[in-house]
Amino acid sequence: MSQEAAPLTARDVHRTYHLAGHDLPVLRGVNIEVAAGEKVFLCGQSGAGKTTLLYVLGGLEQPTSGDVLVHGRSLYQAAAAERARTRNQVMGFVFQHYFLLPELTALENVVLPAMIGGKHAEARARELLDKVGLSARLQHLPTELSGGEQQRVAIARAIISQPEILILDEPTASLDGDTGKKILSFVKNEVLNENRCILIVTHDNRIYEYADRIMHMEDGTITGLEEAAP
Repeated sequence: MSQEAAPLTARDVHRTYHLAGHDLPVLRGVNIEVAAGEKVFLCGQSGAGKTTLLYVLGGLEQPTSGDVLVHGRSLYQAAAAERARTRNQVMGFVFQHYFLLPELTALENVVLPAMIGGKHAEARARELLDKVGLSARLQHLPTELSGGEQQRVAIARAIISQPEILILDEPTASLDGDTGKKILSFVKNEVLNENRCILIVTHDNRIYEYADRIMHMEDGTITGLEEAAP
């Protein structure tokens, strides 16, 4: 592993919710390091804490204790504005529920992150949507797209700003096996290089071949680690 700090590190991350006077621990001391150029898959049953961990790793939900480091710098000791800048400029997200803006077309949804960053990227957005098989759906609103099509729009949106860290929550959940593999191959080719990394939560063992490492999560902790077969 490089002497440089890893793009993404979790150090003893805990997250406890307080509900109806009771504590509900969801993350119980998670330690993860995702190296530059690496594809890490996070697997586990529903309720294991995977999505909560993604939100904490992405700067969207503060841990109860522990910290997240992005290139060696604390995400949660930084000011809110700095944390937002890191999310917008360094990370790309694909959430399980897509979160496309309903009043924008597929093309507009993909272009938006680049526009926020001050870039004109319509040509790039068209190229990405073509690569995910949606060139005929550019002007359709999210309500006019299937779940699988919305998923692909969300993936193109996450990629357009060329994030150093790409975090995907069940990216193949709405896709058949062949399409899911094609999309992951596309993601790898468009995002991954020696400086960038990908973290994927998935139940889909059909795509495990794309992982460098597979981490297993249970009851809020990492319980196992597999190195991918060469």
